[in-house]
Amino acid sequence: MPVFLSIDLGAGSGRVIAGVSDLKTLQLEEIHRFDNPGTDLPGGSYWNIVGLFRDIVEGLRRAVEKYGKDIVAIGIDTWGCDFGLLDGHGRLLGMPHQYRDARHEGMPAVMHAKLSEAEIYSLTGITTNFYNSSLHLLAEEQVASPALAAADTLLFIPDLLAFWLCGVQAVERTIASTSQLLDAGTGDWAWGVIETLGLPRRIFGKIVSPGTVLGPIRKEVARQIGMEGIPVVASASHDTASAVAGIPMEGDDALWLSSGTWSIMGLERKDPIRTPQAFAARCCNELGVENSVRFLKNIAGLWLIQECKRQWTLDGESISYGEMAKLAEAAPAFTAFIDPDDPVFAAPGEMPTKIRAWCERTGQAVPKDKGTILRVASESLALKYRVVFENFCALADKRFEQLHAGGGGIQNAFLAQATADALGIDVIAGPIEATSCGNIVVQMIATGHLPDLAAARHLIRESFEFQNYAPKNGDEWQGAYERFKAFIGR
Repeated sequence: MPVFLSIDLGAGSGRVIAGVSDLKTLQLEEIHRFDNPGTDLPGGSYWNIVGLFRDIVEGLRRAVEKYGKDIVAIGIDTWGCDFGLLDGHGRLLGMPHQYRDARHEGMPAVMHAKLSEAEIYSLTGITTNFYNSSLHLLAEEQVASPALAAADTLLFIPDLLAFWLCGVQAVERTIASTSQLLDAGTGDWAWGVIETLGLPRRIFGKIVSPGTVLGPIRKEVARQIGMEGIPVVASASHDTASAVAGIPMEGDDALWLSSGTWSIMGLERKDPIRTPQAFAARCCNELGVENSVRFLKNIAGLWLIQECKRQWTLDGESISYGEMAKLAEAAPAFTAFIDPDDPVFAAPGEMPTKIRAWCERTGQAVPKDKGTILRVASESLALKYRVVFENFCALADKRFEQLHAGGGGIQNAFLAQATADALGIDVIAGPIEATSCGNIVVQMIATGHLPDLAAARHLIRESFEFQNYAPKNGDEWQGAYERFKAFIGR
């Protein structure tokens, strides 16, 4: 049976996944998993991009060892925004910075002195956030960066890795749409924004659609993995774009949630929404498969819970995610609330202390044990989903009756049920590996094994189990929601 290889990189780890399909069902197998830790150096926070590439090649080697000539294609998806700069010979000009690197500080004021945020939103459909590529490039321009001055090409992380695999430089549209430098309506660069910010026009190169076949792997890569000629596909290269493609929704304006380190809730639409109301709600327009628009809102997500786990591990108290979910479920409900998107929670470190301090500062009961801390974080996250949900219903002038949720976060059954309870609608959870599914089916469409996204989603629907969470305790959650709204934004 044909095999498609998904290289899926997150902000903490990466995997090479094999998708095996007889075109009636799809089976996934993890071939190689590896860490992706960021590194803080005197010059900032960086990704070990060379180490990542070595692990990718090792994963491909293992896949070839197992599947050989059955391998049809390779696709890459990663987190958004981060990029590398290359000179005219294709040489990387320094390691890529992480999107949490402090160089973004002060840049929103510099940007908005040139173009107001409302003007930028009207062109790009993206609000200004600390992780935007625009801010990080502007930071390089402000310090007269030698790398930016010498750069001939900008490639986002999946584009850079694809270039190293096959030797073709191209910018895939879904990943470019995260940058705040792309026109959400035309799908081309927002040249007016780029030029007003003083960024060099020459570095913004050819944009290709998701599903573009770039070319076969380089001979040097082929020698290392033991097979030549495998085509590299510019899949839906932004991991959220792949995740949305991998969630089997039906109908127009489908409501979805990609649940992971970030929770991203959105609508799949034909056109962007760039109204003043959408801007006020801090919603963004990123692009998806088959010329779709992902109208979305980023929410802090499982970052809060992951950081609690990391802190307790550093303190010498090892605890699994399953144990954490049980502790949260056993703790008393609605004792306090936090705003998951408060900037104080954005930086790593001391998350339990930050949660307690937020509750104390806002005059609430301070959670003292692990279970209560986790319950406060989980309930607050579900209630923040409700805020975003209500905004989407108003902006789309439609009441949604169900939420399609995918990604690793749906394994937290307590949070999934809390989401259904908070929103008051059914949550259909699955698949867990939505991102890899989306990456793979876009490859299958590109290589002619599937006709379109509708057929791809049907394949996914037939291949995986889905869990339905019906809302419960509506009156209690409505009361909690009213209390929650009084605290957020403080």
